[in-house]
Amino acid sequence: QVHLAESGGGLVQAGGSLRLSCAASGSIDSMKVMTWHRQATGLQRELVARMIGGGSTDYADSVKGRFTISRDNAKNTVYLQMNSLKPEDTAVYYCNVVAIDATKNIRAYWGQGTQVTVSA
Repeated sequence: QVHLAESGGGLVQAGGSLRLSCAASGSIDSMKVMTWHRQATGLQRELVARMIGGGSTDYADSVKGRFTISRDNAKNTVYLQMNSLKPEDTAVYYCNVVAIDATKNIRAYWGQGTQVTVSA
């Protein structure tokens, strides 16, 4: 079974930066769509960043120009670089990967979430 392990969350002051990592282990052959989502307490989970293949990216308006999604194929790891953080970025961040596994099945996997807290 494929496992996505998230790391990099923490407490940071407004204006600071964090880089989240989402490392896939197990039988992933290739990652097709990579996304980052976040869920603030009491609110719905929202999509914040997406990468299709290794190419095109898009972002929620609220993070555009501040967040960057990327990946390292050799490490099967997806990153979210977060700059100029604001208190409203405080949330649990989740990665999701649509991937082809070793048996050529396509399916989506979720990370366990990592807390990002931005203080004013």
